[in-house]
Amino acid sequence: MKNRLKNMSSYSKKSATAYSIVIIAFIIVSVLDSFGFITNSLYGQLVPICAYISLAVSLNLVVGISGELSLGHAGFMSIGAFSGVIVSTCLQHSIVAPIPRLLIAMAVGALIAAVAGVLIGIPVLRLRGDYLAIVTLAFGEIIRNILNCTYVGLDSAGIRFATSAEKLGLDPVSGKMILNGPMGATGVQKLSTFGVGILVVLFTLFVVQNLINSKQGRAIMAIRDNRIAAESVGLNVTNFKLTAFVTSAALAGMAGALFALNYSTIAPVKFNFNTSILILVFVVLGGMGNIVGSIISATVLVILPEALREFADYRMLMYAIVLILVMLATNNMQFRAMLDKAIERIKSAVGRGSKKEKQQAQTEGGMGNE
Repeated sequence: MKNRLKNMSSYSKKSATAYSIVIIAFIIVSVLDSFGFITNSLYGQLVPICAYISLAVSLNLVVGISGELSLGHAGFMSIGAFSGVIVSTCLQHSIVAPIPRLLIAMAVGALIAAVAGVLIGIPVLRLRGDYLAIVTLAFGEIIRNILNCTYVGLDSAGIRFATSAEKLGLDPVSGKMILNGPMGATGVQKLSTFGVGILVVLFTLFVVQNLINSKQGRAIMAIRDNRIAAESVGLNVTNFKLTAFVTSAALAGMAGALFALNYSTIAPVKFNFNTSILILVFVVLGGMGNIVGSIISATVLVILPEALREFADYRMLMYAIVLILVMLATNNMQFRAMLDKAIERIKSAVGRGSKKEKQQAQTEGGMGNE
């Protein structure tokens, strides 16, 4: 019973830490922006940072919590992105308010990505290890190539899908091209805001943290730790893995819609294999199963290339060196031991300071009563 209480308290502390980091960051950025301290380049990175945080946290659910290596997260992101763009464009005359239209686009993107997650997850999650990674990698590339061959238009007759621009047969007066094959979507109305991005991050944290702390989450982690033992006690391995996989896909689709509706032009090439690897780097660098680490690593690794843009010839080299040093430091047991000791000393110093303040307050209160 005591161990359960300790585990619950640690889970609640981690959840509170994650929520606190996001809320404090939002307050700080809002205050700095009100005083004009946020540059235009950094302001333009705020929504992508929120999208990448959601993607990193959702992928951590599969890679860190479930223990399965997925390399197709950009595929679910692209499904949500272009589904959101299509829905937003179709609703721009019926729903003028941008925020409700953005929320509907993200909901549809999450739903379609979840359906794709079910269709892919049922056969794929029976595989293990490198085979699963290869299949998810192929899935991401298949989705990107399908988007390269997809043309979507809208006119007075409704929405139309085709494999070429000529086959759409759009009305020359009222017709509008939404998705133009490899060129992607152009002329997209920007709907995403930093406030909505923070809400997406908080919603992602809420879903992932509650799933981890539930019975299903404990079963998923039990399967990750020892699949044979989990099967021996009657756990349906495929169903629990599918739960994590579909949840992750839905959250990736929602983040993809948020990401796409932050730009006036978005192309399928943006969601290639490199994007999946980038999201995986966020997870690995922040720590497998570490939600707070995913938040910090995604934020730092999105800002770092922009911060090093002045060093145009060397910024990617410096970026790679920073990644290598961080990975060496986090995997060095001596460094981690020193870091843990430093954190414990800081906590003890803070605890002693709070105790002294309480004692002083009690003595002052006693003297006042006298």
